[in-house]
Amino acid sequence: MNWETMQVYLGLGDTQMHWVVRVFIVVLGTLTVNFFVNRALNKLDAQLAKTRTPWDNMLLQAAQKPLSVFIWLVGLSVAAEISGSELDEAITTAIGVVRQVGVVVILTWFLLRAVKGVEDTLTSSESFSKPVDVTTASAVSKLLRAAVLITSALVIMQNLGYSISGVLAFGGIGGIAVGFAAKDLLANFFGGLMVYLDRPFAVGDWIRSPDKDIEGTVENIGWRQTRIRTFDKRPLYVPNSTFSLISVENPSRMTHRRINETIGVRYDDFRKLEEILHRVRTMLANHDDIDTNELIMVNFNQFGPSSLDFFIYTFTKTVNWAEYHRVKEDVLLKIMGIIEDCGAQVAFPTTTVHIAENGEPTFQPIKHSNKAHA
Repeated sequence: MNWETMQVYLGLGDTQMHWVVRVFIVVLGTLTVNFFVNRALNKLDAQLAKTRTPWDNMLLQAAQKPLSVFIWLVGLSVAAEISGSELDEAITTAIGVVRQVGVVVILTWFLLRAVKGVEDTLTSSESFSKPVDVTTASAVSKLLRAAVLITSALVIMQNLGYSISGVLAFGGIGGIAVGFAAKDLLANFFGGLMVYLDRPFAVGDWIRSPDKDIEGTVENIGWRQTRIRTFDKRPLYVPNSTFSLISVENPSRMTHRRINETIGVRYDDFRKLEEILHRVRTMLANHDDIDTNELIMVNFNQFGPSSLDFFIYTFTKTVNWAEYHRVKEDVLLKIMGIIEDCGAQVAFPTTTVHIAENGEPTFQPIKHSNKAHA
């Protein structure tokens, strides 16, 4: 049986059906190639995971999906050229342009995934014992991705027949109008740039502003706005230009936490006050969680309305908020124990009643203090 007879037997004697067979073969071949390439890449990824360097796995994972799309782009474009050549010659030219644009888009996709992979790898504690600062890595990553996107857009416009020089010239002329129209956007952009350069805070820091009702943990620093997670777990979005107008406090960078409390004992215990102060100073000086290199003050402060007040002023070694309150609780409980051991009591608001000579009581209230009875 010769080829002509086989074509008739298969129902392909009509030459117009030949392109259908070729398209089918190309699509089937593309599917097969994509299947085996994905299997090979998966096996290679498993082997590279055994190596000590994280970069090979990162590049392979960044390239896997774009490579699969590239295979389908080549296969479908070839199939489209086969079918288009039978329908209209203009389609072939359009397919070539789409293929060129598609290659640029896929390459851009790969570069963006690679830049993101490098950022995640550099900031991962699993990859490095001393990972790169998240804020710095994020800033550099955003700059690189912006450069990749702008370059890709210019290349695509060139492939579509636009003059890049004309586009750049238009950008220079229209820059003034755009600047006036988007002054708030530009203010936020440069505000974000100043945050990256001055580094008053970083991702993960707890910040607050005495000028605005802003307090929480920084989750993301973008080019237009910064996302802060408040302590009641609500997201707060702050335009970056705001940070150039307000004061920002960064408690995350404190070196110590301060204990500054006033405690009152009864006037009846004034003879025991000196011993109480001495024992409290000794307790703080020997406390494991108190930094003795910092200032420690325990002094009689004032004659209160219903108490003899003394204050403690010291600093803890920890800056952790929960741990600080545990240390503060321990210090206050030990002070109460010292007062009790000395035979004194913590003062509470009192009222003195004077009995007149005629036997009728006269009330002379003493101003109540805010101290509660312990």
